[in-house]
Amino acid sequence: MSNYQLSSKQQQIIEQTQKFVTEKLAHDTSGHDFAHIQRVVNLARQILNTEPASDPFIVLMSAYLHDVIDTKVIADVIQAKAELRDFLADNQVPLTDTQKIFDIIENMSYSKNLESKKVLSLDGQIVQDADRLDALGAIGIGRTFYYGGHKKNIMYNPDIAPRTSLTEQNYRQENTVINHFYEKLFLLKDMMNTEEGKRIASKRHQILVDFVQAFENEWRGKI
Repeated sequence: MSNYQLSSKQQQIIEQTQKFVTEKLAHDTSGHDFAHIQRVVNLARQILNTEPASDPFIVLMSAYLHDVIDTKVIADVIQAKAELRDFLADNQVPLTDTQKIFDIIENMSYSKNLESKKVLSLDGQIVQDADRLDALGAIGIGRTFYYGGHKKNIMYNPDIAPRTSLTEQNYRQENTVINHFYEKLFLLKDMMNTEEGKRIASKRHQILVDFVQAFENEWRGKI
């Protein structure tokens, strides 16, 4: 049960946003589909219950919309941003709220924070935690291999070492799936913003560690 309330107008906007996002991500095959969005929203709702100073409407809207302008998913980002602004205007989202949403979804991604950490509002920190939590645990493992296959990356090559210096430009260059655990996923636990995010991440992190250890042992022929 939630500890926050939305106005009837805000609830109507969120319902329209669900439809908008479902349509935009209907054909995604990279692990950033609407099922991912639903999980992020549910995680954001869980964290919201522990962060009373946050704005539930901004959090939920940003959680729903965080991938509709992402270069991993969208070919024409400029057009996607224009369409999103039109959608928000058509649904009478106040300009101040629109700016808050864009401030979050334009700055929360892992790649955007590689070279310098972006300053996010508490609302943005909640959404960032929720999104990163879906990259951890059993589902995180599944999504990592799903995305790796989508990008035609090989699973593993022990002769290719994980990169220790990443930029927004080289982050998505071809690499092995297992290296992605070392270059990003293993680091997320210590990047969580909220106490609830840290709590959930700690449990999901261990699932990743156990999996990669088993994977590498099996690769080397160890029982």
